[in-house]
Amino acid sequence: MDSAPGHEHADDHAGHEGGRHFDDRAATWDQDPDKIRQSGEVAAAIAAAVPLPARARVLEYGAGTALVTTALLPHLTDPVLTLADNSSGMRQVLADKVAAGGLPSPTRVWDLDLESHPVPTDRFDLVLTSNVMHHVQQLDQVLAGFAELLDAGGHLCIADLDREDGSFHDDDFGGHHGFSREELAGQLEAAGLTDVQVGDAGKVVKGGRDYSVFLAVARKA
Repeated sequence: MDSAPGHEHADDHAGHEGGRHFDDRAATWDQDPDKIRQSGEVAAAIAAAVPLPARARVLEYGAGTALVTTALLPHLTDPVLTLADNSSGMRQVLADKVAAGGLPSPTRVWDLDLESHPVPTDRFDLVLTSNVMHHVQQLDQVLAGFAELLDAGGHLCIADLDREDGSFHDDDFGGHHGFSREELAGQLEAAGLTDVQVGDAGKVVKGGRDYSVFLAVARKA
């Protein structure tokens, strides 16, 4: 597994609501058919919204077990993949998938948290993240980091929950209860991105309820 450049440490960080919470769930993450379904919906929305060049340099931030990137693979031609997560358990699952051939080689696995790490010098054609940003405290900082990571003409795709009533998480959750599409679009523009569009990207089912998911797409000029 590769650390992101300049981050030669293995411990987890507070980051987007703590890697350790997800360490315990990493091994069984892919056993939830609804996660597979929802990741496929997000991947389909990305493929429909963004031109994907051959040998696209793709970064999935907060990748988990890379379900969205995996679902996106049929739409990509010979991609160069980087998968970043601040959970050591998730990174181990990713490394195992690469070793087993479930993800194309070479796929890099990074320990990266843009709330506490400097922005790597690598540049990407596509940066994507799914159901991660509602855990992020320093939203503007991370969005600026995404903008910096994009090469000119590259695209950022953020899938996340629409604003919800707080029922999606436990009472002690310290993140965002989803997002206003208009507010997030304004924050993407403030981060220096252009051509911002926000559309539907399916739903998450939890506790017998449907929570709508959006896809925000922006381009680096």
